Formats: sequence, C-alpha cells, structure tokens
Amino acid sequence: MPQINLLPWRAEQRKERKVAFLAALGGGTIAALLATFVTYLIFGSMISGQQERNTKLKAEIATLDKQIEEINSLEAQKQRFIARMEIIEKLQRSRPEIVHVFDELVRTLPDGTFLTGVTQSGSRLKIDGVAQSSTRVSTFMRNIDKSAWLRNPELSVIETKSGQSLGSAFTLFADEVTVAGADDADTGKPKPRANRKGAGS
Repeated sequence: MPQINLLPWRAEQRKERKVAFLAALGGGTIAALLATFVTYLIFGSMISGQQERNTKLKAEIATLDKQIEEINSLEAQKQRFIARMEIIEKLQRSRPEIVHVFDELVRTLPDGTFLTGVTQSGSRLKIDGVAQSSTRVSTFMRNIDKSAWLRNPELSVIETKSGQSLGSAFTLFADEVTVAGADDADTGKPKPRANRKGAGS
C-alpha cells in the first residue's frame, strides 16, 4: 500500500489559518479603531454643538438680564413719576385749604379775643392769643369744635399776668381738616370729620 506524507499539507494549512487569523485580527483592530474614531467624531460634534447652544443660551440670558434691568429701571422711574404726580395733586388739593383755615380762624374768634401768632406743623395748628377772660377762650374752643375746617381744640396754656389789662394769654392747638379731593377743595367742602371732642376737653 502506498504511503502519503500529509505533513507539508498540514503545515500549509496551519500557515493559511495563521494568515487568516492575523488578517481577521488586523481587520478587527482596524474596525475597532475606525469605530472608536467615528464615535469620537460623533461625540466631539455633539459636545461642540452643545457648547454652541450653551454659548447662545448664555448670550440670550445676558440679553434678557439687560432687558430685565431696563424694565426694573423703567418701573422705578414710573414709581417716582407716580409719587411726584401724587405730591403735585396733593399740593393742588391743599392749596385752597390755608385760605379757608385763616378765614375760619377769623370767623371762630369771639369778641374780646385776638391772636398773637399762628404756626402750623403738618395739619397741626398752634394758636397763641390774648382774651379778656377764660370764658372767651372757652367760646373760641367751642367755635373751633363746630368749625368745618378746624377740629380737636386742645388748650395748652392759659395765664393771667398781674398788671396785664388785656386779660389772659393762652395757647391752644387744633387740627386742620383736609379736603377729600380737588373738587371738594374748589367748592369749599371739607372731608367728613371723626367724632368731635367736647368743648374744653
């Protein structure tokens, strides 16, 4: 029977398998590197796109912050303007009041009494004067309490000096009644008053 030597064929087969393995290994390595590179490019593109969006968002946020500051500034200017308008309106409403107050002081002043000074702090009036008697002062306070432009008379000092022929010096306080609005001020109608105090109280 003839003998066949298979060693060369097996060696050739092992060599081919080795070459195929190395080729497959190289191809896999190249594919892995290529996949890694593509993945890197994709993630790099995503990161770059996100950074661009972040930059755009930051720019838009900065623009919005500036607009908000401008709005707040305009709101503050609006509030200052409204406050000035309210002050102007208040001054316009209160302009006729002092005329009515002085006119009312003349109307409420009884005979035998004259004033030496009138000072005002806000709506509070300090009235200094001289009366022939304390009864005249009481009458003056009752007249103030009935007045449409004055209220809450409070006697602070009444003093009779020896040798003073004119009578008793007095100091009393009263509140000015403010008008409810410009129309009332023009027509002379004062704002409704709270409960009155009794005369001399």
